[in-house]
Amino acid sequence: MIKTAQDIIIAPVITEKSSEQMADGKYTFKVAVDATKTDVKKACEALFDVKVTAVNIANFDGKVRRQRYQFGRTPAFKKAVVTIDTEGSDVKYLGKGGKEVKAGKKYKNSIEDFGFGV
Repeated sequence: MIKTAQDIIIAPVITEKSSEQMADGKYTFKVAVDATKTDVKKACEALFDVKVTAVNIANFDGKVRRQRYQFGRTPAFKKAVVTIDTEGSDVKYLGKGGKEVKAGKKYKNSIEDFGFGV
């Protein structure tokens, strides 16, 4: 089954630590349990139009909870910390005839969809 970007990235994780990391270009998301680093990278680039440089993933098992005499578990989830490219500089390379060609970056350098900017 092919998953869309909206199926892979479930919700942003907004905590005190993740808010501090936004200044460094690191954004935290709750992602699908079966998502890989490559899936998360492609989904972030498609949804937010940013250049992703690194993805770190952590798996969390569900906690054991009790209701009266029954024991159960909360759902397991996966958290991804996505590092984006915050450099706004243009890329320069040598073209035909040894001329220096400048290619502008088409990506954003922050994600504003969190409700507040950094």
